[in-house]
Amino acid sequence: MDSKLLPNLIAFLEKSLATHAKPEALNWLQEKKQLVQASETGKELYVPFSAAPRYVGKVPLNLTSEELEEATQLRKGFNPGNWTTDQLARTILLLSLPSEEADTYSKTILKLFGTADMGELVALYAALALLPHPEKFVHQATEGIRTNMGNVYEAIALHNPYPAENFTEAAWNQMVLKAIFTGKSLHKIFGLDERSNPELARMLSDYAHERWAAGRTVTPELWRPVGPHINETIVLDINKLFSSENETEQEAAALACAQNNYPEAQALLDQHPLLKHKIQEGQLTWNHIGRKAIVA
Repeated sequence: MDSKLLPNLIAFLEKSLATHAKPEALNWLQEKKQLVQASETGKELYVPFSAAPRYVGKVPLNLTSEELEEATQLRKGFNPGNWTTDQLARTILLLSLPSEEADTYSKTILKLFGTADMGELVALYAALALLPHPEKFVHQATEGIRTNMGNVYEAIALHNPYPAENFTEAAWNQMVLKAIFTGKSLHKIFGLDERSNPELARMLSDYAHERWAAGRTVTPELWRPVGPHINETIVLDINKLFSSENETEQEAAALACAQNNYPEAQALLDQHPLLKHKIQEGQLTWNHIGRKAIVA
């Protein structure tokens, strides 16, 4: 995260908080923010970071589309649509901590991870993409995706550009697989298309085979990261989807084929001209599949 953008980010967060918190809560935060800004050791961060919900509440933000667009303009991939007021306050405190010394800054933040409760972990992981020196938190974030706490995993994996920008291929693949295992919607993963890779496609195909062998289904979204890497083996899976009586599986098969120039995939897509037309006209997209999965 470019430190030059921090003042604008803090201003955006404070403006959002001001519409949801009482004046006395804002005064409390300003007082603590100033103490954190003047901190030489970082210890002034710990108490207010923990106490934030008591003073600013846990009110959902319900940001407008204009506010979400402003967030994205400030920081690509930043989407605080599901944040709460305590997350805003905690993130403001994190961004107020002096960060010129990377090691000192990261040690202070990592100490918070070591003692955090679930709400604090959600705030920390969701804020990772905004923090200076993001490379200092890669190990913590990759360990975090192993958590059994659903809210914490979602803070890392969903609506967060940090994993796409910082995870190794192995860590990225593990995160996407866990999203499939736990029923998360893949269209909420930032950078999903850009980080697709042949190994992930193979792993997802293998997982689908295991489910099918057990007489179970897989989410049609599974095929989104697979599409760009269709080969002579995976094309058999796609053909199976086209043969399904489930309309959404057929749509997923068509979208997967449209992502790839593999001749057999294109030949399959040509056999379904209506679906091909819908894709070309923008009437059928992976986000369409994702929304249908949520409704289901």
